[in-house]
Amino acid sequence: MTDKIVVFVTAGSLRESKKIARRLVESRLAACVNITSPIRSIYRWQDKIEDAGEYVLIIKTRRDLFESVRAVVAKIHTYTTPEIISVPIVDGAADYLEWLDRSLVEEPEGDASPR
Repeated sequence: MTDKIVVFVTAGSLRESKKIARRLVESRLAACVNITSPIRSIYRWQDKIEDAGEYVLIIKTRRDLFESVRAVVAKIHTYTTPEIISVPIVDGAADYLEWLDRSLVEEPEGDASPR
């Protein structure tokens, strides 16, 4: 198992998705963020079934940076309760994982607020 993770975040617009992605990459909390084409999300919210178009952000980072990523996303995101979940990267191509490391901050800062 590596110390790398993939964080999934959904957002309601492409503009918001790009804003979050750019902030994470600029601050070196993410090496790369992929933004999907619009998807359909069907979910329960406030006792009602919702059907909404959303975008998925696929964020590549390290486990020790998750809390900083979460804080940045929560600060920018327009949802009351945004999806911010992570899954471990069990293994990967060595050169890709090394690039990922070089692209991220070396140590998480105590203050997770965005610039």
